[in-house]
Amino acid sequence: MSKPVFIITIDTEGDNLWKNNDQILTENVRYLPRFQQLCEKYGFKPTWLTNYEMAVDPAYIEFASDVISRGQGEIGMHLHAWNNPPLHDLTGDDWRHKPYLIEYPDAILRDKVRNITGLLEDTFQVKMRSHRAGRWAFNGLYAQTLIELGYQVDCSVTPRVDWRNAPGSPQGNGGSNYKNFPVHAYFIDENDISRVGHSSLLEVPMTIQYKHSPLVNLLMQGVDRLRGKQRSPSVNWLRPKRGNLEQMKSVVEKTLQQGADYVEFMLHSSEFMPGGSPTFRDKAEIDRLYDDLEQLFAWLGERTQGVTLAEYYQGFVKGTTLNSGHQ
Repeated sequence: MSKPVFIITIDTEGDNLWKNNDQILTENVRYLPRFQQLCEKYGFKPTWLTNYEMAVDPAYIEFASDVISRGQGEIGMHLHAWNNPPLHDLTGDDWRHKPYLIEYPDAILRDKVRNITGLLEDTFQVKMRSHRAGRWAFNGLYAQTLIELGYQVDCSVTPRVDWRNAPGSPQGNGGSNYKNFPVHAYFIDENDISRVGHSSLLEVPMTIQYKHSPLVNLLMQGVDRLRGKQRSPSVNWLRPKRGNLEQMKSVVEKTLQQGADYVEFMLHSSEFMPGGSPTFRDKAEIDRLYDDLEQLFAWLGERTQGVTLAEYYQGFVKGTTLNSGHQ
């Protein structure tokens, strides 16, 4: 590819799952066309990583089917274990604790992945190629299951981030620790997903940069140890927050300067809806989000070309991306 690529990933799920513990609504479907139109304006193709509640919503099915029919995006899979069939009561209140899929028994993990994969493929009549784990929790068994089902791309890894302090099951050990994972795309070793291997599953890690220099990070971690705390170094994502346009541009610039052949953006579908997330709480904040997105996409349009996750995989395999293994 002549330019680095811009990969847009959207965790496509119910409304404000940070807060809603007793029901899952899907009103945010009504707000997705605006973002799709913005992507198309700049020649970008979002990958809509789709959760169970969205996969059974008639309005979402209509929206996603249109995207597929026009070749303007991709539908992938996203899985939140607590409401994805077959249901299995792990904690006594899974909707409140939101346990990680990797905390469930192995057979249940496999059944849940198979179920949502079959549902999506039957609904949209396309093969599922791309995936992101719910709450970023991934392991070898999960990877092996995706491989068995013919997935080509995973994008669950968040390099430089340790999720072990984010609880799932009260009896569990928290989420996945990605602090020392590769920052570039790599075919994973399914027995050790932190290592480059020879499986058929391509890992495309999120675009994340340290907020501070290595020296500052080292000093801050030393202070934390003296205080008896253990925290990951602060990071910046290619992910909108309120008023972080320049920060996102800096993440892109730093990533491309380090030799990357892609940058990967993410957001949740509910963040396009007023009140659908803790981040963008009303119409004014949504409008400011779109102001930032308009500027970011115009800026990226001069520097990158848009592809879906599956298209990136195809280019990587053919050697048309700069897949030289930059760290």
